[in-house]
Amino acid sequence: MDIPPPQLPVAIIGAGLTGLSAAHHLALAGKAIRVYDASAEPGGALRTELHPDGWLIEAGPNSLQENPEVASLIATLGLESERIACSPAAKNRYIVRGGVLRAMPASPAAFITSSFFSVRTKFKLLTELTRRPLPRVEDLPLSAFIREHFGDELVTYALDPFISGIYAGNADLLSARHAFPSLWQAELEHGSLVRAQIASAKAKRARGEPSGPPPIVSFKSGLAALPRALVASLPGGCLELKAKVEALLPQPDGTWLVRWVRDGTTTTERVGQVLLALPAGALAKLTIGVPGLPTSLSSLDTLEHPPVTSLFLGYRRADVAHPLDGFGALVPSIEKRSLLGVLFSSSLFPDRAPAGHVAMTVMVGGSRRPDLARLPQQELLPIIQKELSSLLGVRGAPVFVRSTAWPRAIPQYKLNHDEHLAVIAFAEARHRGLYIGGTVRDGISMTNCLAAGTKLAARVTA
Repeated sequence: MDIPPPQLPVAIIGAGLTGLSAAHHLALAGKAIRVYDASAEPGGALRTELHPDGWLIEAGPNSLQENPEVASLIATLGLESERIACSPAAKNRYIVRGGVLRAMPASPAAFITSSFFSVRTKFKLLTELTRRPLPRVEDLPLSAFIREHFGDELVTYALDPFISGIYAGNADLLSARHAFPSLWQAELEHGSLVRAQIASAKAKRARGEPSGPPPIVSFKSGLAALPRALVASLPGGCLELKAKVEALLPQPDGTWLVRWVRDGTTTTERVGQVLLALPAGALAKLTIGVPGLPTSLSSLDTLEHPPVTSLFLGYRRADVAHPLDGFGALVPSIEKRSLLGVLFSSSLFPDRAPAGHVAMTVMVGGSRRPDLARLPQQELLPIIQKELSSLLGVRGAPVFVRSTAWPRAIPQYKLNHDEHLAVIAFAEARHRGLYIGGTVRDGISMTNCLAAGTKLAARVTA
């Protein structure tokens, strides 16, 4: 009786959300796995610090949109008792306009009755309902795409600050098709983006799902609870940290050799398939292929990632005049401010600040002011304190400060993004058993990253 050869593991390079999500789903499917990451801790950009004085600092993403797939994962990982929903106190989304914070309309009815937007913009919204499907031949900047539908004012005071807050980028440079593919598809199918939203809400109700936007959630111990739970779901011994993968060598029999280094020691392992869940810069440095016939991903290093600095600031409640009754405030570029936006961290979720105190997270830099993101904390803090004094009525210095610099923060899906996608697709087509996913091609949000991991795992098991 022939004994089948042992199953070679699937190598997953990168232990951020995409890599851990892929590993989780492959392990559930009974696949042997090996996960490698150059960092000392898994989780990628998810970094939570619990300070003994009662501050909870999120140095990376601050919240998670919970769609049905994310909710299912939270349940599977046993995190339901840890899950916390965004506080009702965070209902307002503020935009700086004319030097002051103004709450954005939160519903269609509020949009019509609010004085935030002009009558002309409101009329433009109503006429947008009559747009017919438009099959576009070429991509265009996101700002131009939205301007066609809703006019200049909405681009200036809604889209521009939103893109600065989400992408730390410039809506004039981002690709409409790649940065927001759901809007691109909505126009293709419905013409009107408003009608598309109405149709989506109806479809959700038909499926028994809430028709509003996905809930915003976190965990009692912060977002890092999610990668910790994903790691705990994996087979013991499969995760290699401080393991820098240097080369991926395809073999004539269809297998791969993974060459990695830790503490000066080089190790080579044979695996069946390889999933790459790395950011663009790390992908660009990988050696893929046999000597003399390499496949280069080096051009991915040109994918722009503007620098961003995150400042977590704690104040005495009595030293902040604003009620902080919202998610936070975003700043349009036309306002010429030194910050991209500020999250009201202690209003979003409970236990982010000690009693009698409030916490906020200020984002600085991006495509708009990369120079500010590169300043040392002692130079940046006075600039930000002046802004917070003007906008939020903050008095005095913070009692707690934590600064995190991200030299290459968020990939910018610009009008040339097809070139980057073509490089990735070529590498996959050239090498059987090689799969690439994550923020380099699948979207930048936590939800996108989790979905990218699910998709990578499905491609292996298909």
